[in-house]
Amino acid sequence: MDDLFHQFKPPLGMRSRHMQSLLNSSGIRRRRVMGLSAELQNHAEVFTLDGGSGIRLQGLYSKQASKSLGLAVLLHGWEGSVNSSYILANGARLYKAGFDVFRLNFRDHGDTHHLNPGLFHSCRLDEVIHALRALQDRLNPGRWFLAGYSLGGNFSLRVALNAAQAGLDLAQVVAVCPVINPANAMLAMEQGPRFYEWYFDRKWSRSMKIKQACFPELYGDEPWNEIKGVRKKTAYLVTKHAGFDSADSYFKAYSIAGQRLAPLKIPSTLLTSFDDPVVPVSDFEDLPDNPMLELIISPYGGHCGFLKNWKLESLSEELILQRFLDAAQLA
Repeated sequence: MDDLFHQFKPPLGMRSRHMQSLLNSSGIRRRRVMGLSAELQNHAEVFTLDGGSGIRLQGLYSKQASKSLGLAVLLHGWEGSVNSSYILANGARLYKAGFDVFRLNFRDHGDTHHLNPGLFHSCRLDEVIHALRALQDRLNPGRWFLAGYSLGGNFSLRVALNAAQAGLDLAQVVAVCPVINPANAMLAMEQGPRFYEWYFDRKWSRSMKIKQACFPELYGDEPWNEIKGVRKKTAYLVTKHAGFDSADSYFKAYSIAGQRLAPLKIPSTLLTSFDDPVVPVSDFEDLPDNPMLELIISPYGGHCGFLKNWKLESLSEELILQRFLDAAQLA
């Protein structure tokens, strides 16, 4: 199956890194995914999970009507949600194959801004681990499987690093275009076409307005939506609200670059592309020589796209399904 990625060539009109990245989140793909994921969504139950220290995280659980192949947990990217097209597409594929599926919202993503007064940032790993342990205790699934996209891929790998200590019975991780070095991802976004930074800035600003409306006593006078640019807005928020002295120290705190994945003991597949415009492929060059790490680099795919045809089907969904099926046989 790996040859499908190493030799991946989408149709000529879809080979642009920007076409792959933008089509993946387009309304065109969303309309198709909504139809394919109807069964997953119809069987979804809202779970509110304990994130520790009074924190609440929320997600959607779709249980098989009969025997399950196991529990598959999906993590979205920054400013995505449990209803992002790529999460729904993967959830639908896994659910159809026989897995129970849980889609987790990070703090302040989806419609969960009201659950916690504090703001989301990418170093809030402990609450995600705590919530996943609460999910495991609630469902008692045995060994289970985790996949994430972009920032969700970064979280997935950090969860795997801490799985044994947290008592998580995690069997397999798949990270699609995971953020490796956040500082380099920020730089790539700034130096690339303007629409990438504009896209994230627009979604983030909208999210922060919702947070202000939920907690006006805390954030009603905040000027963050007057700050232009993701880097400047990040620096303001993490220094004022997250306890960091600079954006650079914040980026280093959730980086998984260099040897940080060396202690990893959970089988983990990393999928990225040579032409990713957001996460530079060069960030993957210095990953440790760890037999638990499988790195697949496709010549095309953009950022989290890997769309193989005009039906907008993604090879990343096939990889996640196959790795989870393989792990389920070993569980």
